[in-house]
Amino acid sequence: MADPMRIRATLQGDTADVRILMRHPMETGTRKTASGVVPLHFIQSVIVQHNGKTVMDVQWNQAISRDPFLGVRVKGAKIGDKITVTWTDNKGDKRTDEATVVAGS
Repeated sequence: MADPMRIRATLQGDTADVRILMRHPMETGTRKTASGVVPLHFIQSVIVQHNGKTVMDVQWNQAISRDPFLGVRVKGAKIGDKITVTWTDNKGDKRTDEATVVAGS
């Protein structure tokens, strides 16, 4: 299982500023080692939900860097709302984590 994502969701007015750090090797399939080429391994799909409603659904390829960072703004959020993030990679691995919207500083 992959490492947990670091998700921070802070309220700024009526908009939640959501920042997500995903731990993933994101191998391009072109890196060579002494034993050969490192196989392709990357996040293909990322879904961000606000209280169960999908607010963002993206498809990625191997051009994204290792441990990708994603920032999203969610309008209509309130303190205590749930932000859920799910990613799926090309090998079928899947990770889901959630955070609660907190007051901004």
